[in-house]
Amino acid sequence: MLINFFYTLRAAKLKVSVKEYLTLLEAIQAGVIDTSIDDFYYLARTSLVKDEANFDKFDRAFAAYFKGVELITDFTQDIPLDWLQKKFELELSAEEKAAIEKMGWDELMETLKKRFEEQKERHEGGNKMIGTGGTSPFGAYGYNSQGIRVGQDKSRNNSAVKVWDQRQYKDYDDNLELGTRNIKVALRRLRKFAREGSVEELDLPDTIRSTAANAGWLDIKMVPERHNKVKVLLLMDVGGTMDEHIHRVEEIFSAAKSEFKHLEFFYFHNCVYDFMWKNNRRRYSEKFSTWDIIRKYNKDYKLIFVGDATMSPYEILQPGGSVEYNNEEAGAEWLARLTNAFPKFAWINPEPQGVWGYRQSIAVVQQLMSQRMFPLTLPGLEGAMRLLSK
Repeated sequence: MLINFFYTLRAAKLKVSVKEYLTLLEAIQAGVIDTSIDDFYYLARTSLVKDEANFDKFDRAFAAYFKGVELITDFTQDIPLDWLQKKFELELSAEEKAAIEKMGWDELMETLKKRFEEQKERHEGGNKMIGTGGTSPFGAYGYNSQGIRVGQDKSRNNSAVKVWDQRQYKDYDDNLELGTRNIKVALRRLRKFAREGSVEELDLPDTIRSTAANAGWLDIKMVPERHNKVKVLLLMDVGGTMDEHIHRVEEIFSAAKSEFKHLEFFYFHNCVYDFMWKNNRRRYSEKFSTWDIIRKYNKDYKLIFVGDATMSPYEILQPGGSVEYNNEEAGAEWLARLTNAFPKFAWINPEPQGVWGYRQSIAVVQQLMSQRMFPLTLPGLEGAMRLLSK
């Protein structure tokens, strides 16, 4: 059975050796794990993958071979798989969608709790229980203007206010070879050079003057190397609707890393809350407290958010509004603390500026950012850099 799994990994361009494959088989024969697919996933990844950079390739190959088996859930209560089997996806007209009423936040959470207590079997096509293909606020592959997504592989209507399943994100690539220098040129408006440190660079004009004054005898003059003194704190939204903008965000990330010597970066999802992370694979085990980040970096840092600001307004304004966990304080509180701590700040939005007026969450973030939101375009970047350099 597993020989085909081995070939699947090789087809995914993972450098898996026969020796590593035999190590995996020996571990299975030795009874290192039980029959859980979760345990096998981690054992196989540990045995076969030598570099964390290849985890994403492994995940895709694993999912392709095992037909998309879900690996991890972060909730204490299991939902039977047969409730979520995909039979059909509901497609509604604009008029039918408009007729579906939204629940308020408190009502939505309380109703979900009641559904768990009431529901005993699978439902399909309804408007109340947890199921598929209906207009219920709870389930998958249907439609509701404001609900909790359960058991669906990815977003379809971008209308969920909370997502039941734990999702895995991929780090942005900071080594992307840019096809254009435009982003780098725009970011250079923020640079501020100073000479400091040891004397290690030839000062050609002073060397010429000194040599001429010394009757032609060579008199070499050296100066400290010029370094960019600007400090940048880059906070990047990842996952969900940001998947549509990965390439463009990777471009700005690559350009920023090459242009700014003093660059610190962190990830968040949709809105900033009480913690952020640097590695998406370990975002729950290696958290960085937002309070610690505020205390560690002084106000000399330029704060740049990169995100589409496309989410449920609850995620910004409501305690517990995060789609992934119950945050004690609203995202708006944390945005206010960050912008107060770093007076030079801006938000770069990869969404086309023409749709901003149709997204309620973007309007909310714009207000919290004091209208310092710029599109991820060349003029937008230049405008943001001019603002931050004042």
